[in-house]
Amino acid sequence: MSDHHRLRNLWNEDTAGYGAFLWYTDAQVSEDAAGAGFDYLVVDMQHGLPGNNELAPMLRAMAPFDVTPIVRVPVNEPGVIGRALDLGALGVIIPMVNTAEETAAAVDACRYTPQGSRSFGPTRAGSLYGRDYASTANDQVLCIPMIETREAVENADAILSVPGVDAAYIGPSDLSLTLGLPPGGDSTEQVFVDAIDEILAACARHDVVPAIHADAHLAAKRRDQGFRMITVSTDMFALRGAYYRDLKGAKE
Repeated sequence: MSDHHRLRNLWNEDTAGYGAFLWYTDAQVSEDAAGAGFDYLVVDMQHGLPGNNELAPMLRAMAPFDVTPIVRVPVNEPGVIGRALDLGALGVIIPMVNTAEETAAAVDACRYTPQGSRSFGPTRAGSLYGRDYASTANDQVLCIPMIETREAVENADAILSVPGVDAAYIGPSDLSLTLGLPPGGDSTEQVFVDAIDEILAACARHDVVPAIHADAHLAAKRRDQGFRMITVSTDMFALRGAYYRDLKGAKE
C-alpha cells in the first residue's frame, strides 16, 4: 500500500521532506513527478493552471506512489478547501493568511466537528483512505497556512498559536515584495533575513513545522536553517530548464 502520509511520517522523525509544485494540468505530469520520488506534491490552484476539472485526475495519478498529495487552494474559503480534501488531498496550503482569525477560519474548514465545520462528503477521500475516514480525517489532513506578508510576520505568534495548524509555509517572493524588495526565493537584505528568523522562532515556540518555497540550490541552506518542508522544484520550470539545456548542449 502506498504511503500517502510520507510527509507527516518524516516530520515525526524530525526529518525534512522535499516536494514539487505542479503548475501544469496533465495527469501524466503528476504521475511522472510522483514516480520521481518526491515526498509531497502540490497541485497549485492559486498560480498554476489546474482548475476543478483537472484536480481529481491529477490527484488520482499520484495515488499509486509513496507521496503526500497536497493542494494549494486559490483562496481561504471553506467550500474550496473542502472540495480539495474531498477529492483526495491530504493537505491544503492556504495563501495570504495574515491574522489569527483568518488562520482559525482555515483550520475550521479543514476539520470535521468538533474541531471544525468541514462539510461531510468525502467523494474520493472516503474510498481512498478507508471506511473510517470520518473519524480519522482530522488527524490525517495537514492544514498549512502561508506566511508571506509583513503583516503575517508581525502576527506570526498569533497565527501559529491557533490550534490545528500543522505547518507554516513561507512564500518568499510575496514576502519580499511586502518588505519592499524585488520578488525572489532568497535575499541577503537584513529585513528579509530577520523575517525568516522570526517565523522560524515562532514555529519553534508553537511546535509548528516550518515550510518554505525554494529550489534545489537553496535546499541545503533551508534544511540547515531548520525547515522540514522544502519545495525544490516546479514542473514548468523543470521542463523549461531541460529544454534549454538540451538545446544548448546540441548546439555546442
